[in-house]
Formats: sequence, structure tokens, C-alpha cells
Amino acid sequence: MDYKNLLESFNGVAAVLAVNLNVEQGDGRYTVVDGNDAYKRTVVKSIEEFETNVPYTRYIMQSSNFEALCDTVANTGKPVHTYFDIELYNAWMEVFYMPLKSDDPNVKLIFFSYEMNPKADVDKLVDISSETASNVIKTCLRLRETTDFQLSMDSVVADIRVQCGAKRCSILLTDFEKREYKLLSEDYGNDPDQKPLSDFLNEDFYRVIETWPRLIDKSNCFVISSEKDMEEAHNIAPEWIDSLKSDNVKTIVIYPLRSDNKTIGYIWAGNFDPEKSLMIKETLSLTSFILSAEIANELNIRKMKIMSSTDLLTGVYNRNAMNNRISEDVSGENEISKPFGVFFIDVNGLKTINDTQGHLAGDNLLKDVASALKEIMGKQNEIYRVGGDEFLVITPKTNAAEFLKLEKALKENCERPNRAHFAVGSCHSDEHDDVRKAMQIADARMYDVKEEYYSRHPEYEWHNKPV
Repeated sequence: MDYKNLLESFNGVAAVLAVNLNVEQGDGRYTVVDGNDAYKRTVVKSIEEFETNVPYTRYIMQSSNFEALCDTVANTGKPVHTYFDIELYNAWMEVFYMPLKSDDPNVKLIFFSYEMNPKADVDKLVDISSETASNVIKTCLRLRETTDFQLSMDSVVADIRVQCGAKRCSILLTDFEKREYKLLSEDYGNDPDQKPLSDFLNEDFYRVIETWPRLIDKSNCFVISSEKDMEEAHNIAPEWIDSLKSDNVKTIVIYPLRSDNKTIGYIWAGNFDPEKSLMIKETLSLTSFILSAEIANELNIRKMKIMSSTDLLTGVYNRNAMNNRISEDVSGENEISKPFGVFFIDVNGLKTINDTQGHLAGDNLLKDVASALKEIMGKQNEIYRVGGDEFLVITPKTNAAEFLKLEKALKENCERPNRAHFAVGSCHSDEHDDVRKAMQIADARMYDVKEEYYSRHPEYEWHNKPV
């Protein structure tokens, strides 16, 4: 049949595709029969260069998702409508596939049209099946069941796994700038054959994650639902696909989680029911949109909390964090575990260094002291920069012997050659178990040590010397 009149009468981008059922896979299975001028302008520089009845890969890169949707329409004879975020173009694409009559029973014809917009259209996002709507509403309700973000994510992931009929569902957070990733949540039901994802997450797994953008390519997701898909993916990520096969993973779907045109993570389901492929893609497409906003908001809140409690120069806690910590102890909301120790540390010679060598040198002095404190105190103790040249360390659950060992280490390192010098004052809870009083004692002792240091080093000016 000749569909040229249909194409010419269509205002938007449109083409007629053919799926040759006699060809199992490859360029010969999917061809572009013809297209209107709007379509031709999107795939060739000049309309005269456009050729009819050629493999679709002549005009766009090979896409397993595109082929899967064509196969669905060809095999079911039913239209398909999708709406998704396409990362490559930072745009939302609405796509229609509609079956057409064909003179050859072994060649299925499809009317193909799409429209791209820079922002999501809410009306189009909610144009979904009743089953998908039910799944997405359930996800939204789960997100509001509790104020505990982690519990919400765990509940959502468990629901999505069941909706997809999958053996496992997981969310991984990613930071491509820092080359880092983190498992946010996973669910694999009560299946004894499923191992925790943490068993597979190692330093090399980031190299696996780096292949996912290439697997997703110009689409909004990556799907393996057949042996053919598995072999095509093997060409891009052979080690990962081999590991999937060894773990008996036969189907997998991966959706990126995107915010502000950046991928912040991935949601994926493994060993899902292939018969549910369209429903799964429709559900995850909208769910990933909602989860992206939710996760991005949580990450921003965490970032703001970190910034409000962290000294940006040295990376230790700031004075605001110290005030909050002391308030929590005094109110009983979060008491400092006893026995505890308190150390006050003050950088020596900072004013002279700032005046003679510049503030960059002074900043390096402060960072050097913070680095020394981290080395000596370890992660279990709390380090705060409480003033321009002052640091406070609180050591919870530290008995007298452990406290003396830390005190000795600080004093042995307080005047190392070619390193920043600092004065140390200390107090243990055995002496006074009120943290505020212990801080006052440690601070006074630190000034005594500082006075002795400056008497030995008259070349340095004492900043904020007590009068």
C-alpha cells in the first residue's frame, strides 16, 4: 500500500516503518519505508539525500528499545504511545507507533511519529494505563507514609519489585564527577537464591556503571528481555553481562534518575516478567521521574546540613555544629557518652604567618592542624573548628588511659619540624563530667601552654593574647 498521502497530510514528524518477520535480527528486519519532509529534515542534511526502504540505522543509531517497541506493535497489532526523558538531547520525547495495513503478511508496517519538548508536560505524563496509574499512586503514597527517607525508599523499591514481577529491584546513587556510587536501597524478597547486592559492589563495579550511559544511549532506559538483547549488550559491557549470566539474570531494565540535566542514580529491576515489558517501562518511566525529584531533594537537604555544620576550609565540623552538639548534651536529647575527654587546640604563629606570607599560607597552616587532628584522633572522635585559630575535640567513650594516650600523641606532634605548631589544653570527665565546665578547664590550660610557647618564640606575635 502507498502511504505517501498519509505522510504528506501529517503536520508533525512522521515516517512509515517496516518490520520484516522473516528476518530475526539486524538491519534487514527494521527499515524506514518513507517519511514526510519534517521527518527527513531531522535525519539528513538535505531532503534530496533521503532514501526510502533502507535500514533505520542509516538515519539513527541502533536502539534496542526502538526495535523492541516496533516488535511489540508488529506482533500485537496494537498501537503504542510512550513519553520519556531523553538524556542525549536534554528533552522530553512523545512517541507514537500505530499499526498499518500491509499487503505482505510477513512485513508489518508502522506509522511512526514523535515530538520533542525541553520540559516535561504533566498532562502527557499522566496519560497512562489504569494499572500504571495505580502503581505510581502507590509509590507516591509510600513516599509520604513516613518522614524517614530510607524507610520510604525501601518500601518503594519493594513495591516496584513486586509490580515488575522481578526477583530484585535496586536503586544506586552515582556521582560521575567524583567517580563514586552508593547503594541506596534494594529488595529481593525472601528468595534464598538472591544474594545481597553489596556482595557484588566493589571498586571495579564503577566501571560497570560507566557502561550504562552507553547502553541507554539515545533512549530513556536500557532493557534486556531476550537473548538477542543480551548479546548486543555483551558487545558494550562484556564483563558485566558475563556476571549477569553467571548469576542467572536473564532480563533486566535500568532507568536513569535525572535531576537538573544530570544523572544522579539508577533504578533497575532484574529477572522481571518479559510479558510485562510495556507496563514495566511505562511504570518505571513515570516512577523514575518522581523518585528523581524526591532523591534530589533529599540530597540537597543533606548537602545543606553538611554545609551548615562543616568548616569549608578544613573539612571538620564548624562552630555552629559544636553549639548544637553541646545543646543536645545539655538538654539530654543526645548526651555525650561518658567517660569523655575534651581537648582545646590553638594554632601558634597564625597572625605572623598571615601578615608576612599571606592568608593562603595561613589557610594552609589551619588545614595542616586539622589534618594532624584527624590523623591522631581518628574518625570516632568529634573535631570542631570553633574560631579563627581554635579547634575543639570531644572524645566520647574514652576512659582515662585512652585519654592520656591521645593527649600524649597530640603533645608529641604539636611542634613537628616543617608542620604547623599548636598548643593543647585538655580535661577528662573524671575531673569534671559537665562538658561545658570541662571545656572551660581545657581552654584555660591551652592558654597556659600557649603563653609558654610564645615565651620561647618571640618572633611570633600572639593573636588574641589575654590581657
